[in-house]
Amino acid sequence: MLSLLSPFDLQLELSQFVKTTRQAKGYSVQAFSEKTGVPNSTIRKFENTGEVSLRQFLMIYAAVSKLADFQQLTQKVDVPNSIDEVIKNA
Repeated sequence: MLSLLSPFDLQLELSQFVKTTRQAKGYSVQAFSEKTGVPNSTIRKFENTGEVSLRQFLMIYAAVSKLADFQQLTQKVDVPNSIDEVIKNA
């Protein structure tokens, strides 16, 4: 499947989502750092470049959204392989 979205594009999109949400909640970088446990220099770097460790990203994401939403990416979705399976499970 062809995708025009690159990993770097998504990195930047996620970092902008975090920054916008942090600001909307009224957190300064310093206050957000205290809330997340992630150093404020790391938060600034993430918001500007999209670069951060996975662990720190999850700590940041937990403060702006629900980790359960992110966890859904790891859940297996049972999709029928044929029309027979659809009929059988109806």
